[in-house]
Amino acid sequence: MKKLLTLLLLIGNIFFFSAQERAYGDGEFFKFRVHYGFVTAGYATLKVEDASINGKDVFHVHGFGETVGLSKWFFEVEDDYQSYIDKQKNIPYRFIRKINEGGYTKDIQIDFNHTSNKATVNDKKHNEITVLSFPSETQDMISAFYYLRNQLDTENLKTGDVVEMNMFFDKENYKFRLKFLGKEVLDTNFGRVRTLIFRPYVQSGRVFKEKESLTVWISDDKNKIPLLVKADLAVGSLKATLTEFKGLQHSFKILAD
Repeated sequence: MKKLLTLLLLIGNIFFFSAQERAYGDGEFFKFRVHYGFVTAGYATLKVEDASINGKDVFHVHGFGETVGLSKWFFEVEDDYQSYIDKQKNIPYRFIRKINEGGYTKDIQIDFNHTSNKATVNDKKHNEITVLSFPSETQDMISAFYYLRNQLDTENLKTGDVVEMNMFFDKENYKFRLKFLGKEVLDTNFGRVRTLIFRPYVQSGRVFKEKESLTVWISDDKNKIPLLVKADLAVGSLKATLTEFKGLQHSFKILAD
C-alpha cells in the first residue's frame, strides 16, 4: 500500500511538472536578420536572464534592434524593449520601451501593480507620470509573446481559431488578437522545421500597412521558437529571419531531407 501511494504521488508529480514545463528559461537567446529581400536592414536580438524585482523572482527579457549599413545611414533605428515577467504567474511587473526611429523617440517605463490593477507610466522624455487602470491578466507587448509560448494549447488549435488577450501598451489598453493560420514545413537556416503559422492583428497606420500585415512562423515543438516574421509595412515589406539561437529548454527537431 505504501509503495502504491508513493507511485501515485510520483506519477502525480510527473504530471504536475509536465504541466508547469516552460517553453523558455534563463540563458535563451535569439538573433534575427531583418532584411528587404537580399538586403540586410538590421539585426534584432531577444535574450532571457534570471533577475529579481521588488523581491520577486522574474525573467528579464531584453529585446534590442538596430539598423546597419546603408539602412542606418538613410533611416537610423535603435529600439530597446525590456520586460520583467513573474516566473510563476507569467505576468509582467515592469516594461521598458526606449526607442529612436528616424528621430521619433520614446522613453517609457511602465510598472504594473496586479493587486490594484494600476499601471504607473513614467514618460521620461516628457517628465510625466500617469497612473492608469488595466484589466486582469494584462500583458505588455514583450511578455505577451512569452506568455503565449507557455500557455497556448497548440495541440487543440484549429485553422481559423482566434486567441484574445489583454495588452497594455504605452498608455492604453488593447484587446490583442492572434489568428491561427495552420501548419507548414518551413525551410530555415537550420534545416526543414515543422511550424505553426499565426497572424497577430496589429494597428495599421504609421508602421503597418493594415491590421493583417504581420505573419509569424513558430516551431511546432515545446520551444515555440520564432523562426520567421513577415511584415507588410506602410512602404514596402520586410522579413525577420532567425539566424542564431542558444539556451533552449528542449530539443529542437530538424526534419531529415
